[in-house]
Amino acid sequence: MSHGYSPAWRGLTVGILRPLLFGLLKRDWRGRENVPGEGGVIIAANHISESDPLALAHFVYESGRFPVFLAKSTLFDTMVVKSMLRGTGQIPVHRDSDDPAHALKDAEQALRDGECLVFYPEGTCTRDPELWPMTGQTGVARMALSTGAKVVPVASWGAHELLPYKKGEQTGLAATLKKGLHPFPRKTMKVVAGPPVDLSRYAGRPLTRETLRAATDEVMAAITALLAGIRGEQPPKERYDHHRVLEERRRAAAEAFKPAVPEQAAPGRETAAERKADGS
Repeated sequence: MSHGYSPAWRGLTVGILRPLLFGLLKRDWRGRENVPGEGGVIIAANHISESDPLALAHFVYESGRFPVFLAKSTLFDTMVVKSMLRGTGQIPVHRDSDDPAHALKDAEQALRDGECLVFYPEGTCTRDPELWPMTGQTGVARMALSTGAKVVPVASWGAHELLPYKKGEQTGLAATLKKGLHPFPRKTMKVVAGPPVDLSRYAGRPLTRETLRAATDEVMAAITALLAGIRGEQPPKERYDHHRVLEERRRAAAEAFKPAVPEQAAPGRETAAERKADGS
Protein backbone atom coordinates (compact mmCIF):
# COMPACT_ATOMS: atom_id res chain seq x y z
CA MET A 1 0.00 0.00 0.00
CA SER A 2 1.42 3.39 -1.01
CA HIS A 3 1.59 6.41 1.25
CA GLY A 4 -1.21 8.79 0.30
CA TYR A 5 -2.12 12.44 0.74
CA SER A 6 -4.40 15.08 -0.75
CA PRO A 7 -2.77 17.81 -2.88
CA ALA A 8 -5.73 20.04 -1.92
CA TRP A 9 -5.08 19.59 1.80
CA ARG A 10 -1.38 20.28 1.35
CA GLY A 11 -2.12 23.36 -0.74
CA LEU A 12 -4.54 24.67 1.88
CA THR A 13 -2.03 24.14 4.68
CA VAL A 14 0.73 25.93 2.79
CA GLY A 15 -1.62 28.77 1.84
CA ILE A 16 -2.51 29.41 5.47
CA LEU A 17 0.73 28.72 7.35
CA ARG A 18 3.39 30.03 4.96
CA PRO A 19 2.38 33.73 4.99
CA LEU A 20 1.57 33.50 8.70
CA LEU A 21 5.05 32.22 9.54
CA PHE A 22 6.73 34.78 7.30
CA GLY A 23 4.87 37.49 9.22
CA LEU A 24 5.30 36.19 12.76
CA LEU A 25 8.90 34.93 12.78
CA LYS A 26 12.28 36.12 11.58
CA ARG A 27 14.61 33.60 9.98
CA ASP A 28 18.29 32.73 10.00
CA TRP A 29 18.51 29.65 7.76
CA ARG A 30 21.58 27.81 6.53
CA GLY A 31 22.28 24.54 4.74
CA ARG A 32 19.07 24.18 2.74
CA GLU A 33 21.16 22.77 -0.10
CA ASN A 34 21.80 19.70 2.08
CA VAL A 35 18.13 18.66 1.85
CA PRO A 36 17.80 16.35 -1.21
CA GLY A 37 15.30 17.56 -3.76
CA GLU A 38 13.71 14.16 -4.26
CA GLY A 39 13.57 10.63 -2.88
CA GLY A 40 12.92 9.33 0.60
CA VAL A 41 14.88 11.28 3.19
CA ILE A 42 14.88 11.61 6.97
CA ILE A 43 15.25 15.02 8.63
CA ALA A 44 16.55 14.36 12.16
CA ALA A 45 16.26 17.42 14.39
CA ASN A 46 16.66 18.52 17.99
CA HIS A 47 13.49 19.38 19.93
CA ILE A 48 13.47 22.38 22.30
CA SER A 49 9.87 23.63 22.14
CA GLU A 50 6.37 22.60 21.16
CA SER A 51 6.56 25.40 18.58
CA ASP A 52 9.70 24.29 16.76
CA PRO A 53 7.80 21.93 14.40
CA LEU A 54 6.40 25.05 12.71
CA ALA A 55 9.85 26.59 12.26
CA LEU A 56 11.26 23.29 11.05
CA ALA A 57 8.36 22.65 8.67
CA HIS A 58 8.82 26.12 7.16
CA PHE A 59 12.55 25.52 6.68
CA VAL A 60 11.97 22.12 5.04
CA TYR A 61 9.25 23.46 2.73
CA GLU A 62 11.40 26.38 1.58
CA SER A 63 14.15 23.82 0.93
CA GLY A 64 11.92 22.25 -1.71
CA ARG A 65 10.24 19.41 0.21
CA PHE A 66 6.88 18.97 1.90
CA PRO A 67 7.54 17.97 5.54
CA VAL A 68 5.85 14.83 6.85
CA PHE A 69 5.85 14.43 10.63
CA LEU A 70 5.21 11.39 12.78
CA ALA A 71 2.25 11.73 15.16
CA LYS A 72 0.78 9.55 17.88
CA SER A 73 -1.73 7.15 16.33
CA THR A 74 -4.38 8.24 18.87
CA LEU A 75 -4.52 11.67 17.20
CA PHE A 76 -5.98 9.94 14.16
CA ASP A 77 -9.03 8.88 16.19
CA THR A 78 -10.66 12.33 16.03
CA MET A 79 -12.46 12.91 12.74
CA VAL A 80 -11.46 16.54 12.05
CA VAL A 81 -7.84 16.05 13.13
CA LYS A 82 -7.67 12.76 11.26
CA SER A 83 -8.85 14.44 8.04
CA MET A 84 -6.18 17.11 8.26
CA LEU A 85 -3.39 14.71 9.23
CA ARG A 86 -4.28 12.12 6.63
CA GLY A 87 -4.93 14.79 4.01
CA THR A 88 -1.45 16.28 4.39
CA GLY A 89 0.16 12.84 4.57
CA GLN A 90 1.29 12.84 8.20
CA ILE A 91 2.28 9.46 9.67
CA PRO A 92 0.75 7.63 12.66
CA VAL A 93 3.17 6.00 15.10
CA HIS A 94 1.75 2.91 16.78
CA ARG A 95 3.34 3.30 20.20
CA ASP A 96 1.22 0.53 21.71
CA SER A 97 2.96 -2.03 19.53
CA ASP A 98 5.48 -4.36 21.14
CA ASP A 99 7.33 -4.62 17.82
CA PRO A 100 9.41 -1.48 17.01
CA ALA A 101 9.35 -2.35 13.32
CA HIS A 102 5.53 -2.49 13.33
CA ALA A 103 5.28 0.80 15.21
CA LEU A 104 7.06 2.52 12.30
CA LYS A 105 5.65 0.50 9.40
CA ASP A 106 3.74 3.46 7.93
CA ALA A 107 6.85 5.62 8.16
CA GLU A 108 8.91 3.01 6.35
CA GLN A 109 6.35 2.86 3.55
CA ALA A 110 6.34 6.65 3.23
CA LEU A 111 10.12 6.68 2.88
CA ARG A 112 9.96 4.03 0.19
CA ASP A 113 7.38 6.21 -1.57
CA GLY A 114 9.85 9.11 -1.60
CA GLU A 115 8.55 11.29 1.22
CA CYS A 116 10.57 13.69 3.39
CA LEU A 117 10.05 12.51 6.97
CA VAL A 118 10.81 14.70 9.97
CA PHE A 119 11.95 12.81 13.06
CA TYR A 120 12.73 14.07 16.55
CA PRO A 121 15.12 11.32 17.69
CA GLU A 122 14.85 12.41 21.33
CA GLY A 123 11.16 11.48 21.26
CA THR A 124 10.18 14.56 23.29
CA CYS A 125 11.37 18.09 24.03
CA THR A 126 14.77 18.05 25.65
CA ARG A 127 14.94 17.95 29.43
CA ASP A 128 18.59 18.98 29.44
CA PRO A 129 18.75 22.07 31.71
CA GLU A 130 20.81 23.93 29.08
CA LEU A 131 18.59 22.70 26.21
CA TRP A 132 21.23 20.55 24.53
CA PRO A 133 20.07 17.41 22.68
CA MET A 134 19.50 14.36 24.87
CA THR A 135 20.27 10.75 24.04
CA GLY A 136 18.22 9.60 21.06
CA GLN A 137 15.79 6.78 20.51
CA THR A 138 16.66 4.31 17.76
CA GLY A 139 13.75 4.85 15.34
CA VAL A 140 15.74 7.07 12.96
CA ALA A 141 18.56 4.54 12.72
CA ARG A 142 16.10 1.67 12.20
CA MET A 143 14.33 3.51 9.37
CA ALA A 144 17.54 4.64 7.70
CA LEU A 145 19.20 1.22 7.78
CA SER A 146 16.10 -0.69 6.72
CA THR A 147 15.22 1.60 3.79
CA GLY A 148 18.58 3.09 2.78
CA ALA A 149 17.20 6.62 3.20
CA LYS A 150 19.63 9.43 3.90
CA VAL A 151 19.58 11.10 7.32
CA VAL A 152 20.01 14.88 7.20
CA PRO A 153 20.83 16.32 10.66
CA VAL A 154 19.16 19.62 11.48
CA ALA A 155 19.59 21.90 14.49
CA SER A 156 17.22 24.71 15.42
CA TRP A 157 17.41 27.45 18.02
CA GLY A 158 15.00 30.23 19.01
CA ALA A 159 11.68 28.42 19.41
CA HIS A 160 12.33 28.15 23.17
CA GLU A 161 12.06 31.94 23.37
CA LEU A 162 8.73 31.89 21.55
CA LEU A 163 7.19 29.07 23.60
CA PRO A 164 9.31 27.49 26.35
CA TYR A 165 8.53 23.85 27.04
CA LYS A 166 6.15 23.80 30.00
CA LYS A 167 7.71 20.64 31.47
CA GLY A 168 11.29 21.87 31.22
CA GLU A 169 13.82 21.53 34.02
CA GLN A 170 13.90 24.08 36.83
CA THR A 171 17.65 24.63 36.64
CA GLY A 172 20.05 26.12 34.10
CA LEU A 173 18.86 27.97 31.01
CA ALA A 174 15.48 26.19 31.13
CA ALA A 175 14.74 27.76 34.52
CA THR A 176 15.27 31.30 33.18
CA LEU A 177 12.55 31.00 30.53
CA LYS A 178 9.16 32.48 31.32
CA LYS A 179 6.41 30.00 30.54
CA GLY A 180 3.75 30.83 27.97
CA LEU A 181 3.64 32.22 24.43
CA HIS A 182 5.85 35.27 23.71
CA PRO A 183 5.35 36.35 20.07
CA PHE A 184 6.68 39.90 20.60
CA PRO A 185 9.21 41.07 19.82
CA ARG A 186 9.45 38.78 16.80
CA LYS A 187 11.72 35.83 17.46
CA THR A 188 14.42 34.64 15.08
CA MET A 189 14.28 30.96 14.19
CA LYS A 190 17.83 29.78 13.54
CA VAL A 191 17.85 26.53 11.56
CA VAL A 192 20.84 24.82 9.96
CA ALA A 193 20.99 21.55 8.03
CA GLY A 194 24.20 19.59 7.72
CA PRO A 195 25.29 17.04 5.12
CA PRO A 196 23.77 13.54 5.45
CA VAL A 197 25.19 11.45 8.28
CA ASP A 198 27.45 8.69 6.94
CA LEU A 199 25.93 5.43 8.21
CA SER A 200 27.51 3.25 5.51
CA ARG A 201 29.54 1.26 8.07
CA TYR A 202 26.27 -0.16 9.44
CA ALA A 203 24.75 -1.11 6.08
CA GLY A 204 23.89 -4.80 5.81
CA ARG A 205 24.34 -5.49 9.51
CA PRO A 206 21.58 -7.14 11.55
CA LEU A 207 19.55 -4.46 13.32
CA THR A 208 20.77 -5.39 16.78
CA ARG A 209 20.51 -3.14 19.81
CA GLU A 210 24.23 -2.40 19.57
CA THR A 211 24.08 -1.46 15.87
CA LEU A 212 21.02 0.76 16.29
CA ARG A 213 22.50 2.47 19.35
CA ALA A 214 25.82 3.17 17.62
CA ALA A 215 24.10 4.60 14.53
CA THR A 216 21.77 6.69 16.69
CA ASP A 217 24.70 8.13 18.61
CA GLU A 218 26.27 9.26 15.33
CA VAL A 219 23.06 11.03 14.31
CA MET A 220 22.79 12.77 17.69
CA ALA A 221 26.45 13.79 17.55
CA ALA A 222 25.86 15.45 14.16
CA ILE A 223 22.81 17.35 15.44
CA THR A 224 24.67 18.45 18.58
CA ALA A 225 27.63 19.71 16.57
CA LEU A 226 25.33 21.84 14.40
CA LEU A 227 23.63 23.29 17.47
CA ALA A 228 27.01 24.08 19.03
CA GLY A 229 27.80 26.08 15.90
CA ILE A 230 24.57 28.05 16.16
CA ARG A 231 25.03 28.77 19.86
CA GLY A 232 28.78 29.34 19.73
CA GLU A 233 29.15 27.16 22.81
CA GLN A 234 30.64 23.81 23.72
CA PRO A 235 28.08 21.05 24.37
CA PRO A 236 28.39 18.80 27.43
CA LYS A 237 30.73 15.83 27.08
CA GLU A 238 27.93 13.44 27.96
CA ARG A 239 24.40 13.76 26.57
CA TYR A 240 21.52 14.02 29.03
CA ASP A 241 19.77 10.65 29.44
CA HIS A 242 16.18 11.45 30.35
CA HIS A 243 15.21 7.84 31.05
CA ARG A 244 18.18 7.33 33.37
CA VAL A 245 17.45 10.55 35.24
CA LEU A 246 13.80 9.55 35.71
CA GLU A 247 14.85 6.17 37.04
CA GLU A 248 17.31 7.76 39.46
CA ARG A 249 14.62 10.15 40.72
CA ARG A 250 12.14 7.29 41.21
CA ARG A 251 14.76 5.32 43.11
CA ALA A 252 15.59 8.31 45.32
CA ALA A 253 11.90 8.92 46.03
CA ALA A 254 11.38 5.28 46.95
CA GLU A 255 14.35 5.40 49.33
CA ALA A 256 13.02 8.56 50.96
CA PHE A 257 9.66 6.95 51.74
CA LYS A 258 11.07 3.60 52.80
CA PRO A 259 10.06 2.89 56.46
CA ALA A 260 12.90 2.87 58.98
CA VAL A 261 14.14 -0.57 60.01
CA PRO A 262 13.63 -1.11 63.78
CA GLU A 263 16.78 -1.50 65.86
CA GLN A 264 17.62 -5.14 66.29
CA ALA A 265 18.89 -6.25 69.71
CA ALA A 266 21.46 -8.95 70.13
CA PRO A 267 20.21 -12.06 71.97
CA GLY A 268 19.83 -11.35 75.69
CA ARG A 269 20.20 -7.55 75.26
CA GLU A 270 17.54 -4.84 75.38
CA THR A 271 17.19 -2.18 72.68
CA ALA A 272 17.50 1.49 73.58
CA ALA A 273 13.71 1.86 73.25
CA GLU A 274 13.10 -1.02 75.62
CA ARG A 275 15.54 0.40 78.21
CA LYS A 276 13.77 3.76 78.04
CA ALA A 277 10.39 2.08 78.56
CA ASP A 278 11.78 0.28 81.65
CA GLY A 279 13.08 3.54 83.09
CA SER A 280 16.69 2.44 82.77
